[in-house]
Amino acid sequence: MTSQERAVVLIVDDEPAVADSYAAHVRERHTVRTAYGGEAALEKLDEEVDVVLLDRRMPDIVGDDVLETIRERGLDARVAMVTAVDADFDIVDLEFDDYVVKPISGEELLETIDRLLRCAEYERTLRDYYRVTRTYVALKSTKDQAELDASDEFQQLEARRVELRDSLSAAAGRLADDDFEALFRDLEE
Repeated sequence: MTSQERAVVLIVDDEPAVADSYAAHVRERHTVRTAYGGEAALEKLDEEVDVVLLDRRMPDIVGDDVLETIRERGLDARVAMVTAVDADFDIVDLEFDDYVVKPISGEELLETIDRLLRCAEYERTLRDYYRVTRTYVALKSTKDQAELDASDEFQQLEARRVELRDSLSAAAGRLADDDFEALFRDLEE
């Protein structure tokens, strides 16, 4: 997903009024799917979903189990637990990307989604950079410089590596500026 595309956000809450309220705020920027319980969430969950806003306490399938299923399926969705349940030691082994305690404003929802999307983009760019760099190093170690200089493919690889490095650096700066500031602001409260 590029920054110009609309993310697909799955909002999961067993209280329809809460889920619909979140959807009304999020719909302005993103494509929204709404599920009023854990079972419905699993039915609407697929590889197109970029972010899941997930309630923990639901009567059919609890959010913790929905989260576990997301991870077991190997889906690349970022998951924010958006819940009225205060954090306790039972969350230590949960593989969520953010934990937000209700009540939460529409603006806070959008900030959470944006933060999760920035982190996902950074991780994708880092994976690409690693892959391209490993290819670059493998070729540099097996080919002489004249062969490398004569290869259009290697020149394109080298340009892509520089492009990814610059993109990674810019993304890291955005993460540091925006997300670490928010993290430390949360720690001060």
